[in-house]
Amino acid sequence: MAEGTVSYSTFAVIDLLDAFASNDPLPGGGSAAALAGSLGVSLLMMVAGLPKTRTQAPEEATDLAEASARLRPLREGLIELIDRDSESYRQVIAGLKMPKGSDAEKAARTAAIQAGMRAATDVPLETMRDCQQALAGAVVVARNAYRTAASDAAMGVELLLAAVRGSALSIDGNLAAIKDAAYKDRVRIERQELETYSVTDAERARELLKP
Repeated sequence: MAEGTVSYSTFAVIDLLDAFASNDPLPGGGSAAALAGSLGVSLLMMVAGLPKTRTQAPEEATDLAEASARLRPLREGLIELIDRDSESYRQVIAGLKMPKGSDAEKAARTAAIQAGMRAATDVPLETMRDCQQALAGAVVVARNAYRTAASDAAMGVELLLAAVRGSALSIDGNLAAIKDAAYKDRVRIERQELETYSVTDAERARELLKP
């Protein structure tokens, strides 16, 4: 992270909430999506780490341990994305503030804005990737977890799905301002696939978690 850049991921909870509530445009929805995703993964890790499993079968404990090991790096990635989303939008803001008097200045300004918008699109796309993988892990957790903790696992699923859908909204909004048609087509395809896979896994986990 660049020197002087704010690290929202290190804020105390109340300070982070105040940052989201302030009239500063950052942190915004993309950072909130990454935060929601990291909370969702954390809940799944908690449930996976409980000493009891659904039927106490040894293979359940093994599956949960493996799921937790795969979830941990996803959570770390999402925590980083809280800050990276805001950093990318600072690039856009910096581009918008560039001079536009001459043709050369206009061209430089446009290039900076477009680069910033692509960065601001790549971040929520990465958030979607991490959350989609976490929801695949949620199916394993839901299948094997201790029944008493079903509501905690279910909350993790809902937070992850909200993060996926929120990130998709960010992507859709950003693509409208991007001029590179090939890039836009590529992102749209992956964004739709990630949302489809995420919804499917969320539904599977919900069914497994029903009482």
